Amino acid sequence: MTTLLLNLRQVPDDEAEDVRHLLEQHQIPFYETTPSLWGISSGGIWLNNPEDRERARALMEDYQQQRARQQREAFEQARRDGTAPTLWQRLRHQPLRALGVLIAVLVLLLVTLAPFLALGKGG
Repeated sequence: MTTLLLNLRQVPDDEAEDVRHLLEQHQIPFYETTPSLWGISSGGIWLNNPEDRERARALMEDYQQQRARQQREAFEQARRDGTAPTLWQRLRHQPLRALGVLIAVLVLLLVTLAPFLALGKGG
């Protein structure tokens, strides 16, 4: 039975490539599924043999700890250099996404508070 090792949803290309290389380097057979056209499934890296699951998970845990450490160091360096993106820069870079999130939050607040607002008018 195959085992999903890595769901590729929101995984950067360089990280997916590192995982492929890691599995090949340790001679762990795997295959990859691609994301669906409509975004329903995100694709993944799957192990062929269930016997490789524990070894692959141990390798992934080590890799993810190392990657997290490297990414934190890179972010801290960018922050010291003043090149780390600020919230305002991110909002300006993706204005439609920011607007969509704002609208979704407002709708959720309205739906959540509507019953309480209706109670005050019932009298």
